[in-house]
Amino acid sequence: MPSLLEAIAFRQPRRAHDELGRLLTGLPPGIQNKLEMLLVASADPDACVHCLDTLRQRQPGAFQHLALSQSGLQYVVAVYAHSRFLSEEILQHPYWVEQLTAMDRVLLADEYKKRLIEFLRHQPTGIPDALSIALFRRQQMLRILIRDVCGFCALSDTTEELSNLADSILDVIYQRIRADFIGRYGVPQYTDENGVTHECGMSVIALGKLGGRELNYSSDVDLMFVYTANGETTGPTPISNKEFYKKVANHYTELLSTYTAEGMCYRVDLRLRPDGSLGEVCISLDGAKRYYQTRARDWELQMLIKARIAAGDVETGRQVLDAVEPLIYSTTLDFSAVEAVSATRERISEKLSRRRLGKQAFDIKLAPGGIRDIEFLVQCLQRLHGGRVPWVRHGGTMLALARLSDKDLLSAAEYGRLVSAYRFLRNLEHRLQFADDRQTHTLPTSPDDLDLLAKKMPIAQLGSAPSGEKLLHELNAHLEAVQEIYQRVIHAQRPSYYNSPPPAPAEVDGHDKPEVVQSNLVRFLDECAPDLARTVSRAGLRRASGPFEHFLEKIVANAPLLALLNSNDTIARHTLDIFDHSPYFAEELIRVPELMQELNRLPAKSPYSEETAEYDDISELRRFFRREMFRIQAGSMCLRIPVFETLVSTSDLADAAIAACYRMALDQVAVSHPPSTPAYELHNQLMVISLGRLGMREFDLASDADLLFVIPDADHAEHLFWTRVAGRMIDLITAYTGTGLMFAVDTRLRPNGSAGALVQTEASYKEYFAKNAEAWEGIAYMKSRAVAGDTERATTFLNELQQVDWRRYGQSGRSKKDLRQMRLRLEKELGAGHPLKAGLGGFYDIDFSLLYLRLKAAGIFYKVLNTPERINIIEAMGHLERADAEFLRDAATFYRAMDHGLRVYSGHAEASLPNSDSQLEVLTELVHRWTPEHLNHQPLKVELSKIQNRTREIFDRLFS
Repeated sequence: MPSLLEAIAFRQPRRAHDELGRLLTGLPPGIQNKLEMLLVASADPDACVHCLDTLRQRQPGAFQHLALSQSGLQYVVAVYAHSRFLSEEILQHPYWVEQLTAMDRVLLADEYKKRLIEFLRHQPTGIPDALSIALFRRQQMLRILIRDVCGFCALSDTTEELSNLADSILDVIYQRIRADFIGRYGVPQYTDENGVTHECGMSVIALGKLGGRELNYSSDVDLMFVYTANGETTGPTPISNKEFYKKVANHYTELLSTYTAEGMCYRVDLRLRPDGSLGEVCISLDGAKRYYQTRARDWELQMLIKARIAAGDVETGRQVLDAVEPLIYSTTLDFSAVEAVSATRERISEKLSRRRLGKQAFDIKLAPGGIRDIEFLVQCLQRLHGGRVPWVRHGGTMLALARLSDKDLLSAAEYGRLVSAYRFLRNLEHRLQFADDRQTHTLPTSPDDLDLLAKKMPIAQLGSAPSGEKLLHELNAHLEAVQEIYQRVIHAQRPSYYNSPPPAPAEVDGHDKPEVVQSNLVRFLDECAPDLARTVSRAGLRRASGPFEHFLEKIVANAPLLALLNSNDTIARHTLDIFDHSPYFAEELIRVPELMQELNRLPAKSPYSEETAEYDDISELRRFFRREMFRIQAGSMCLRIPVFETLVSTSDLADAAIAACYRMALDQVAVSHPPSTPAYELHNQLMVISLGRLGMREFDLASDADLLFVIPDADHAEHLFWTRVAGRMIDLITAYTGTGLMFAVDTRLRPNGSAGALVQTEASYKEYFAKNAEAWEGIAYMKSRAVAGDTERATTFLNELQQVDWRRYGQSGRSKKDLRQMRLRLEKELGAGHPLKAGLGGFYDIDFSLLYLRLKAAGIFYKVLNTPERINIIEAMGHLERADAEFLRDAATFYRAMDHGLRVYSGHAEASLPNSDSQLEVLTELVHRWTPEHLNHQPLKVELSKIQNRTREIFDRLFS
């Protein structure tokens, strides 16, 4: 056996080496060497050797011919390594490989039609048999797969060719069936409003992946049939046009879906037609228009983004699509509501909630962050922006992503993550499907099968040493990246923030690079904005020169904004400061340059309740929230406002937004679903309570709001009404539209978590906490306050609830032990991944220490809850030494400043310090703006280590 083949790790070495010995016998040395190299490089040498040996035995002449041909051996090894069902086809039809042509380009649908007509030359007329159609499909898929796995084409080429192949089959078969039925029943006709008779056609409209020209190797084809108008056929025994096309559609669907010895051609799914499974198999043009104008649900309109004419009468299909296009695109959509009723939410089902990779079957299409989430996200953004930006209207996901990015509707980072994930997932999906021509999206569970699957992936995605472990790692990274964007954009109930650090700003070597940047910008600005040019030159922009130039490109086209930037030195300096320290807010300024005007109104004002009380339009409220959030964070950076003052301002802004959404929700539900009791009077009975960071008035950029909804016992009869108000309120807060997202809402801290009622009575809360609540739940409620509705009653209720807590934990003496065990468990479970918060000496040490001292102080009720004020009260009561209190104030400020700096930089929460030196440099500069001078003498990591050690020493002393 040649030494080169020792590198092959055969799964069945004895059998494989015997078969290989037979294969090499009689082959010229050059062909032997070529075969050896192909086998070493193949994904599955075991399967290749077995199939080649079988071909040699069954058809020796064909084997010799393929081995001696220039590309034949490469092609068959590629197929044998990747696809069992096509391997069998080569064993039966080896000449297919010899007939392969046009391997360097995409074949169009018309070219496939010519091939199909030639393939059916033995049946030039009439309806072809299902076996012939299925065999043609497999013959053409052989060529498509070889181009794919040999790297001759991109993913988009593969999906386009699979779609073109389907189009050709659909059109040829439709025309054959229609012609056959005309021979039986005559030509279907209709009479228009002018009394003129016309032939009636039917359009075959493709939806889903075929509609978007992104078909899989083994996809369903989603179809809808629309005929032109009602009338009847011209035959001796006429039937209605509706009956005629029902017969055509049913025969068409049955023929395509018939299972044969060569598999079926396509599984046809008609469930996306009007009225779904209950609707007619075909519908008239007028009927389709009426349905979509009056009865279609949001998700039905959304799926029409991908609709296109695949076969049949083009004019009828065009009229349908022209009629529905204005209905598809809107600027006032609530995507949370769309998602809740959409068919795309199948993955919420318990049967599909298989999330842990490598332990049980995992669906890459329906999993959170999977293929369906990307496609749904893209469609939502298209619906949102397509009304004013027609350029983004396209059925294909990849091209739509590019167009959304092109119009700055996705950031470069978002586009990069989504495209990368979609390519990876679709390539993985293809390799799962073309193994056996099965519609599957489920990963194998055995390590050997995962390793084999990894080897079949394109080398660009897993590198030269693929493995199952590496596949799962890359898959998880992509799913997490998509989830972060998906949750933020579509359904921000509980975002799972992306944990990878954002791209680091360009490194700066000494002072040379800033001077180069300055000279480039000055030359650009000297003529149109000389004062701004001088400001830029003096400031010495050290980072983000590229984004700033992008910003200037937009500003130059806006004379008033350029004049403002040129004439107002303060605004210019603040703008440069933001670009130098916050890629996230720099991107916001690029997207919405008008935000720059807010820099003339620093610092931000607080509270906001009076101003938000005027809003009754959610889009206006979102614009206000976005504007004020920018102003608060700009003031934090540019005016060096102490971090806890910034957090109070952000909390006040969130409070005002919640209160405004409560008022809107109450007004809207009172009209749409009024209380069931006629005499029931509405006067803010619902109590909206915040916990966590918002409860402590330490809410920050990208924080989520933990909210509870409580009603008095006397209002229990209207529980359904108040549940609707709470649900509508959440939708208003969390929905993503063109005016942006405010923040996420989490309601899982209510009694019994997600399984409990969204709205509960005061009595049910008290009973739960007296009997059933875990210790951590009682402690969580110690950081609660009223934010909307009947706030006075809610404050009294929280005071009473805390007394229940204190009787269970503080008075009984359990709190010390329970809190210590809880804190150490959090450190064990979360500390490695979240060291700043949950690690040794992290912020949780401070928080738990203060919770313990509060319970120790007879469960004192605080209306003011932020960390420095809690420390002040506990120190004043004599439960904390002055030195410890001073240190804890410094430590809390330091931790919050670091967390705030990470959020300001990236726009989301980060769990640990950045690895990038340049990002760490930016973070250090920001932290020094918000912390006392004596904490700024050491490098950030050194100061952090000192604070962690001292914090843990105090924690241990309190809990010893």
